[in-house]
Amino acid sequence: MKKKDMEHRDMEDSMDTHQYLTFSLGDETFAIEITHVREVTDYTEITKVPRMPDYLKGVMNLRGNVVSVVDLRLKMGMEASGRSADTCIVIAEVFMEEERMPVGIITDAVQEVIRFLPRQISPAPRVGMKLNTEYIEGVGKRKDDFIIILNIDKIISDTGLLKGGGGQEGGGGNSSDTDSERNG
Repeated sequence: MKKKDMEHRDMEDSMDTHQYLTFSLGDETFAIEITHVREVTDYTEITKVPRMPDYLKGVMNLRGNVVSVVDLRLKMGMEASGRSADTCIVIAEVFMEEERMPVGIITDAVQEVIRFLPRQISPAPRVGMKLNTEYIEGVGKRKDDFIIILNIDKIISDTGLLKGGGGQEGGGGNSSDTDSERNG
């Protein structure tokens, strides 16, 4: 390859690079695109909200704002885990019903911000995954490790935060509740 071609490819690569925040859930490493991350906070008190699914842990106070908190382990069908000194909450901005909203995501530990070129990311395998593949944007390879890149918008939109799962007027009930059962 000629030097000029290599420089052109390097310039294209730097423009196509995407940054991801990596974190662990158990022995697996996951990532979400950094454009979704508002901040990372220490684990803080979470106020439980009645009649929510197990993976919706409740709400937290983030500088005077109420933010729903999701246990990503439970949402992804993994076993629950106790809290450790490394447990933290990633405040992610997700797109739901045509607006961006902050959601807290409990992780076992946040690791680092990394960069991937599109060619370093493979599609999620259709079989053999322990996780729901519709939540996976792809699998990145870094050295000998695989990093599962999540579609956080899809994961959170499937939590029911806005549709009968709390966070919206009349929310918090089960989807099997009818208006007549709630009203009388």
